[in-house]
Amino acid sequence: MQSFSRRGFKILSLWFTYCNKEVYDKENLFNSLNYDVAAKKRKKDMLNSKTKTQYFHQEKWIYVHKGSTKERHGYCTLGEAFNRLDFSTAILDSRRFNYVVRLLELIAKSQLTSLSGIAQKNFMNILEKVVLKVLEDQQNIRLIRELLQTLYTSLCTLVQRVGKSVLVGNINMWVYRMETILHWQQQLNNIQITRPAFKGLTFTDLPLCLQLNIMQRLSDGRDLVSLGQVAPDLHVLSEDRLLWKKLCQYHFSERQIRKRLILSDKGQLDWKKMYFKLVRCYPRKEQYGDTLQLCRHCHILSWKGTDHPCTANNPESCSVSLSPQDFINLFKF
Repeated sequence: MQSFSRRGFKILSLWFTYCNKEVYDKENLFNSLNYDVAAKKRKKDMLNSKTKTQYFHQEKWIYVHKGSTKERHGYCTLGEAFNRLDFSTAILDSRRFNYVVRLLELIAKSQLTSLSGIAQKNFMNILEKVVLKVLEDQQNIRLIRELLQTLYTSLCTLVQRVGKSVLVGNINMWVYRMETILHWQQQLNNIQITRPAFKGLTFTDLPLCLQLNIMQRLSDGRDLVSLGQVAPDLHVLSEDRLLWKKLCQYHFSERQIRKRLILSDKGQLDWKKMYFKLVRCYPRKEQYGDTLQLCRHCHILSWKGTDHPCTANNPESCSVSLSPQDFINLFKF
């Protein structure tokens, strides 16, 4: 009986040793798997943030349904519209470029968290194409600088609240995107615009009336100031009171102008100072060569000239142009 007990005790000891070793091995295996999963997730996050794949759809239009139903909910969000309306091609069209940039700016200011993960990735991919286009063409530099600064400021605020699930994706991915934005800003700051080797007729060779006529077509006062810095003669033209008066009257109502009157030392209205003061107080009038359009008959949103399944007898008469802010407002319900 004593030998049996010793033998049983030995067997039990061996059994407990084996069980402890198995548990230890399982814990090591579990920890190793967790580490591998975390490493793969970090690698996947970085890969996803660098992916240039654009999500294309066969139809270049979207049905906007004001009510949120189970059948149509996926087709009436801002993110879905952003994925479907082919903004990548639109930025290559000079008539649509400013429209898309303004839309990106509005999304960056307040709507970034309403986009799905795929839509956020598309947003960054489209933004990269915009930056690359500007770097190549050396045009609209100031416009894109302001867009990048707006986006970076918004992300600084949102990343601090990432634990509250205001952004989709891993924090590493968003930090990488912010670093990319800083890199783009540096590239834009390093642009050196060279004067083309052109020996023909220049802008200053035109008659003064034609120069003024061209300057009157500029809708941004900052462009007038920049043009006036090119040459002394252009500086004189850019200070023309009638030029700034027309610019104020184009962007602002008479009531808004009356509230911001500024007199010069000579007792005359200083339209230039009034313009920049009005800009700080009121939004400027927006103008675009081409816009998104909403069909009031079938509630389909598309770019002008895009075919969509409309049942109206005269589809063109049912279409209404949308400003970038109107586009954003469509999805606030």
